[in-house]
Amino acid sequence: MNSTKKPMISFDRAAFLLSAPSLKECPDDLGAEVAFVGRSNAGKSSAINALTRNGKLARTSKTPGRTQLLNFFQLDEDRRLVDLPGYGYAKVSEKVKKEWQENLSQYLEERQSLKGLVLLADVRLPLQPFDLNFFQWAHEADLPVHLLLTKADKLKRGPASANLLKMMAELKKLGISKQVSGQLFSATKKTGLEELKAQLTNWLELPPTS
Repeated sequence: MNSTKKPMISFDRAAFLLSAPSLKECPDDLGAEVAFVGRSNAGKSSAINALTRNGKLARTSKTPGRTQLLNFFQLDEDRRLVDLPGYGYAKVSEKVKKEWQENLSQYLEERQSLKGLVLLADVRLPLQPFDLNFFQWAHEADLPVHLLLTKADKLKRGPASANLLKMMAELKKLGISKQVSGQLFSATKKTGLEELKAQLTNWLELPPTS
C-alpha cells in the first residue's frame, strides 16, 4: 500500500480570475473549487489572504457593489477558490438583497465543480440563523462544510476550544452535522493555517487522468 503523504496545493499561487454577478457569468463548470462564505465581519477576506500569502488578493470594500459578486481565484488550470458574497451588514435595499440571495442559491445548488464550503464565523459569537441555514442547505445537498472559527487569537485556547465544541454539538443536536468538520483559526497569528490547507487539498483533489 502506498502511504505517501498527499502533496499540498500551492495556495500562494492563487491569482484573481474574475468576478461574476450570477451563475451564468461564472467560469466553466469544470475541475474543482471550494467556496468561502460567512458574515461580512467574520474575517473572510483576511482568511483567504492568509491562506494565499497575498494581503491584497481578497480585497474588502466599504461599498456593497463588490460584495455582491462571486469572486473566483485560480490556483491552477483546474482548481479555484471562490469568495462568496458576505451576508449580514450590507446597507442595500431588500430588492437587491433578494437578488443576491437568489444568485447565491443558484450557484450553491447548481455548481457541479463545488466540492465543499468553508463557513467562517467569529469564535466569540454564537452561530447566527444565516449560518445555520447554510449548514442546513449543505446537509440537504450532501455537501461537506468546514467551520472555520476566526479571530481565535482574541480568546485563550481553552475558551476558544470550548466554543468550537459547543457549536459542533449544536449542529449535531439539530441533525445537520453530517460531513461537518471544524477548527480554530487566526489570520493574524496564522493559527490553524496548515490544518485549513490540508482540508482544502483533500477537497480539491482531482481524479487521476487515464
